[in-house]
Amino acid sequence: MSEPATVDTPLKKLVGDKTAKALAGQLDLHTAGDLIYHFPRRYDERGEHTDIRSLDVGEQVTVLAQVQRTTVRPMRQRRGNLLEVTVGDGSGGVLTLTFFGNQAWRERELRPGRWGLFAGKVTEFRGKRQLNGPEYVLLGEGGEGEAAVNEEIEEFAGALIPVYPAAAAVPTWVIARCVRVVLDTFTPPDDPLPAAVRASRNLVDLGAALREIHRPSTKEALHRARRRLKWDEAFAVQLTLVQRKHRAADWPARPRPPRTGGLLDAFDARLPYELTAGQREVGAEIAEDLAAAHPMHRLLQGEVGSGKTVVALRAMLQVVDAGGQAALLAPTEVLAAQHHRGMLDLLGPLGRAGELDSAEHATRVELVTGSLGAAARRRALAEVASGAAGIVLGTHALLYEGVDFADLGLVVVDEQHRFGVEQRDALRAKADQPPHTLVMTATPIPRTVAMTVYGDLEVSTLSQLPRGRSPIASHVVPAAEKPAFLDRAWRRLREEVAAGHQAYVVCPRIGDGPTSDEEPPPEDDNGRRPPLAVTEVAPLLAEGPLHGLRIGVLHGRLPADEKDAVMRTFAAGDLDVLVATTVIEVGVDVPNATVMIVLDADRFGVSQLHQLRGRVGRGAAAGLCLLVSEAAEGSSARERLDAVASTSDGFKLAELDLEQRREGDVLGATQSGHRSHLRLLSLRRDADLIRDARAEAITLIEDDPELTRNPALAASVAALVDEDRAEYLEKG
Repeated sequence: MSEPATVDTPLKKLVGDKTAKALAGQLDLHTAGDLIYHFPRRYDERGEHTDIRSLDVGEQVTVLAQVQRTTVRPMRQRRGNLLEVTVGDGSGGVLTLTFFGNQAWRERELRPGRWGLFAGKVTEFRGKRQLNGPEYVLLGEGGEGEAAVNEEIEEFAGALIPVYPAAAAVPTWVIARCVRVVLDTFTPPDDPLPAAVRASRNLVDLGAALREIHRPSTKEALHRARRRLKWDEAFAVQLTLVQRKHRAADWPARPRPPRTGGLLDAFDARLPYELTAGQREVGAEIAEDLAAAHPMHRLLQGEVGSGKTVVALRAMLQVVDAGGQAALLAPTEVLAAQHHRGMLDLLGPLGRAGELDSAEHATRVELVTGSLGAAARRRALAEVASGAAGIVLGTHALLYEGVDFADLGLVVVDEQHRFGVEQRDALRAKADQPPHTLVMTATPIPRTVAMTVYGDLEVSTLSQLPRGRSPIASHVVPAAEKPAFLDRAWRRLREEVAAGHQAYVVCPRIGDGPTSDEEPPPEDDNGRRPPLAVTEVAPLLAEGPLHGLRIGVLHGRLPADEKDAVMRTFAAGDLDVLVATTVIEVGVDVPNATVMIVLDADRFGVSQLHQLRGRVGRGAAAGLCLLVSEAAEGSSARERLDAVASTSDGFKLAELDLEQRREGDVLGATQSGHRSHLRLLSLRRDADLIRDARAEAITLIEDDPELTRNPALAASVAALVDEDRAEYLEKG
């Protein structure tokens, strides 16, 4: 009898060297635990049909289908025969399987009426979808050679057939066979979930769940197994977040209460407009947090143009009134410089301490970026170190050694998803005591995401736009189907310029040279043409449809001083059109810009498009955003663009974004770069389960803050939410 397998047993001891190498190389599966937690993607059921009609060209698929007919004909270009096998799912969808060479045995094997699982990449030839030389395994009873086949597919004996995330070299039935081998000797770990939680939430034990998810005896047993394993994922995330929130509440912080008659009161008195009700309400929440003796950790989310910057500036002034300093960390030098100019304009004499026209309670506003000259940098750092600069704005240059604060009381992080947790921790470490933290994002966050990813923050939302903001009309321009519409788009841009306004043209790529974080790879897996590039499009526009207009170029590879000069020129109205990458996505504020044309709009995400179009309509004139795309009508890319064009409600779009993105991206799997066991949880579909897991996590952490009385649970959480992922979850 072979030794029992545990989660740590190497796969080569269980399935042999060759198969173990394939599992490791193709799917990063190394141990029995890795394989057991490689859950099926879906389940096919005998008698039920895979919807072949829904398959997309280029997709790697495994389908359950029945052989309808076979045809053998000689090949034209070379010797030998071509075997074509037509398979269908019974609902009208058909696929052609093609096999090259003389393979009479396949013709005998793939006879009409046989059911099988067929795996390969969907291609199209003369209007027919096909799989070229697919891997397959046949299902059924009796017949020639059936005994050998049935031995190979014993793992499909049940009515529910698991279909695994697979690779070309390791098809789903090979994975299923390996799972069966492992399960035959697998000893599950002791169940780490407290018995009281299992009982109160009616959850099956871990061993049963792991067996049933791979070899379900019934649909009901499968449902119970999936629910238990989803619970483990949700509970691990919530325990991590609640634990962090609990620890943060115990940290001491210097209270920064409001001061009557100080800078903040003077600022409010000089504001040229009235704060919205939302800004006042959120401002009061933040003011209360800043006055507390433990650090504020708050997420401020709001639509583009909802007035987050003013709310943040008022919080910074409250801290300065209380004798401290405030730092704002921006993701790009363009945005940092924009904030600097905007805040100086808003503060006026209140931001010019030491100058002839300064106000009585004035402070200084310093900008610290990597492109500062040596003399300017020395002067700025001296102002920061002495405390004379109450407000400090900058990029990651603020994190460098040599940037010292006299009394850092508040850190404001703009567009938090651009920063790693280590960077923000480095800034927070510049304070004697943990400073208060305010995180801002213009990407609206669905409730389920906020609950799961930002569960250790207090969340404030600004949903009301300030008076004076204009509506933005958005339209899809189907360039491939209706090229005349694109011509009309360029004419529409010229009309806006003729009326005294300005425009943006956005491309997904910079152009020749090394790629940067702001652009996608030149060509996708399906061989589409490279995305349009700024450096290629700008001269074509200057010679063609936008001839005679003043055109500027902005992208991430320009030197910092050049980027700033371009933005200043555009903001001053000395350029008509700015051709740019997503470097303009956040913070760029030019009220005179009224039209944006996004080229290859289908190459951008939903939230990114929503952010981009927020750059227009920021003044008195209405905004127009034209989404140019060659995506075919009815395709998922086109549907996504139609949805963006149909609504300006960022929260609806965020829900759409969540539907279309891989859940792993939202939960940080892509960002961490490490293997993770968060595979089943759906933020959209499992909101109730997440809420229940949070309630149990709060109860447990209040009773056992460090899980010292639950060591098995602590180890399970560490396995499910590794340190990289925990840091990602803490990014708020």
